[in-house]
Amino acid sequence: MSDSPFDFAAVPPLLLAWYGRAGRALPWRRTRDPYRIWLSEIMLQQTGVDTVIPYYQKFLGRFPSVTNLADAELDEVIDLWAGLGYYSRARNLHAAARQVVAEHGGRFPGDLSTLQALPGVGRSTAGAILAIAFDRKGVILDGNVRRVLCRLLALETDPRSTAAEKQLWRWAENLTPEDRPHDYAQAIMDLGATVCTPRQPRCPECPLASLCRARALGLQHALPRSRQKKTVPVQMQVALLLERDQRLLVRKRPFSGMLGGLWEFPAAPVAPGADPTAAAQGLLAGLGLTGELREAGAVRHAYSHFKLDLRCYRGTVAGVLRVAEGDEGRWLVSAELENLALHGAHKKILALLLASIP
Repeated sequence: MSDSPFDFAAVPPLLLAWYGRAGRALPWRRTRDPYRIWLSEIMLQQTGVDTVIPYYQKFLGRFPSVTNLADAELDEVIDLWAGLGYYSRARNLHAAARQVVAEHGGRFPGDLSTLQALPGVGRSTAGAILAIAFDRKGVILDGNVRRVLCRLLALETDPRSTAAEKQLWRWAENLTPEDRPHDYAQAIMDLGATVCTPRQPRCPECPLASLCRARALGLQHALPRSRQKKTVPVQMQVALLLERDQRLLVRKRPFSGMLGGLWEFPAAPVAPGADPTAAAQGLLAGLGLTGELREAGAVRHAYSHFKLDLRCYRGTVAGVLRVAEGDEGRWLVSAELENLALHGAHKKILALLLASIP
């Protein structure tokens, strides 16, 4: 990194002029409504713009205000969220809406600390809401901004280390202007999303190219430094496609925990080295059902911290479903399953099932 001082004040004018020419026209940029800004920011956490837009529009159609969202049942929120992933965001969204109504009379707070007290709202998300909805200085450090800063100031260390995190926040604070924070926040996010991209950055189009230290050092393709990838464990599970009267059994996952509130076919983990067929038979018996099971294929699904090897078994069953306390089991025809909020791995099972039906 160069020892000469970086001219932080030179960045906002260049960036804002570029944004006036090249800024994206996105649905949440037609409003200053804090509810709509907050909704978009939560959805954009860990999800791309193209995927978010139809979900954002669907949510607003059903929940046009924070009060509408707070009054809804969590089941309905989860159903609308299905397919967007990282489902804790949906649960936090619902909890935050209820908190805004209960503690703030349905009006979003306009200060950083109170925004951060809402479930699912971290420092960067709160900064984005503060800047975009309230036009107050709000500092942002999402993935796009982090990448821009790593290149602009040639951060050559691990950008996720504690020291680097503190440094990046200091830089982000120094760069964020008091004037036009609404436009600046969106401009720097757009720059990372459309020009300073993870691979093949479009440096000739960048309004900050003349200031970029990584480009001056020939490091624009090497920064940010990648973290050494950890080995991702593989977990095996079994899932049962149980038929009775031309209907199949599905259960709802508990709201707490991973994939909370979504539906799935009965499933259970398989211990390392154990026989999946025996595990499937044990799961069937645990449901209080009897019948012959046959192998029906397998699906693979990747999560952020493990890969799933899901072995499917199919059979026609008899007996009485033994429903555990708090469990919800339903027998549904295939047309009903297609409209159900199944989580990703079990959507693949349903596709496998439907492909086998003549």
